[in-house]
Amino acid sequence: MSKRSTGRRTRSERAPLSRERIVTAATALADEKGAAGVTMRAIAAGLGVEAMSLYNHVTGREDILGGLVDAVFGEIDLPSSTTDWREAMRDRAASARTALRRHPWAVGLMDSNSRPGPATLRHHDAVLGALRAGGFSVGMAAHAFSLIDSYLYGFVLQELSLPFASPAELDEVAGDILADLPTDAYPHLTELITKHALQPGYDYAAEFEFGLTLILDALHPDEL
Repeated sequence: MSKRSTGRRTRSERAPLSRERIVTAATALADEKGAAGVTMRAIAAGLGVEAMSLYNHVTGREDILGGLVDAVFGEIDLPSSTTDWREAMRDRAASARTALRRHPWAVGLMDSNSRPGPATLRHHDAVLGALRAGGFSVGMAAHAFSLIDSYLYGFVLQELSLPFASPAELDEVAGDILADLPTDAYPHLTELITKHALQPGYDYAAEFEFGLTLILDALHPDEL
């Protein structure tokens, strides 16, 4: 078989371009380069097509970003309306945190889409449904949803910006900070580092569970 015919077969066997393929390629690009790296030209290059061909399936970059957000929402486990609402909210928050850590670019975009996709709508409806089934009024469900997500997104942003990602890296960073601190100049900070952060078994991720528990314990159905 000639090289020319082999090339024709490869092109004919290539999966047809679709919105799903475009969003999948854009997600991989965002994971590698951040949301700013998601351009029509870069997506097209990754798919081996011309940029203009993308417009047969999406309206533009903003449409693709909306698809990215919807894909992330699709990765989050839906809370069950038949489970205790606290357990449902806790499990859903943990799943959301995992998805956002997997896609660090996503946290700033999660509620930015004026035309949310089906996974986003399904997710929001399920969260509200779990709260309503738990006895929350419509207004209180809205308050609870907003409060939990504000904490969730804020924690993930802080977590992603930390200069360490493992206990070993924390030990190194904390050690460098202590070494640079003037003696007795910052006694409370020194105490926090030596008697808390550098203690065996310390895990910054445990702070998430602590804060989430405070929030869930403070929320009560039918209180406006």
